[in-house]
Amino acid sequence: MKKLIALAAIIFVSIAVACNQQQDPPAPPMAGLPDLSIPVGPVPGPQKTTAPPKDPFMGDPVATQEGRQLFLEYNCAGCHGTHGGGGMAPSLRDQDWLYGDDDAHVFASIAQGRGSGMPAWGTKIPEEQIWKLVAYIKSMRTKEEPDPPLTPPKPSVRTVRRK
Repeated sequence: MKKLIALAAIIFVSIAVACNQQQDPPAPPMAGLPDLSIPVGPVPGPQKTTAPPKDPFMGDPVATQEGRQLFLEYNCAGCHGTHGGGGMAPSLRDQDWLYGDDDAHVFASIAQGRGSGMPAWGTKIPEEQIWKLVAYIKSMRTKEEPDPPLTPPKPSVRTVRRK
C-alpha cells in the first residue's frame, strides 16, 4: 500500500512539473501601435536601414483640418495650448523635440505616451485619427496650418513732441 501511494505521488509531481514547463505563446502586438519589443536606444551590431512609417495624411488639407478638430475635441489643447504653443505640456511649435519630430516619433508619442505626463492614447483613439493629429501637429509653423495663431500687432512708433 505504501508503495502504491509513493508511486501515485511521483506521478502527480511529474505531471505538475510538466504542466509548469508549458509556456503560453507571446501575445500579438496591438493593432495600430508600434511593436514595443523593439529596444529603445542604440543596438549593437550593424545598423538596419528601414525607413520609419510616414503619415498617410501628410499634405492633405482636409485631413489636416480634421486633425485640428480632433486636437480640440480630444482636449490636447488643455495641456499643449489652443494652437500647440505649450502650457503645462511642451510646445508643439518648437523645432527641437525631446522624443523626435518625424512622423513615426510623433505617432509613437501620442499612441504610447511619454513618462513626463503624456498619457497613452493608442488604445483609445483609432490609428487613422492619430495620423490626422500627426498631420495637424506637423503642419504647425507652416503655411498649410489650418487656423494658425494670430500674430500680435507690431507696436507702432509714436513720435513724442518735446515742448
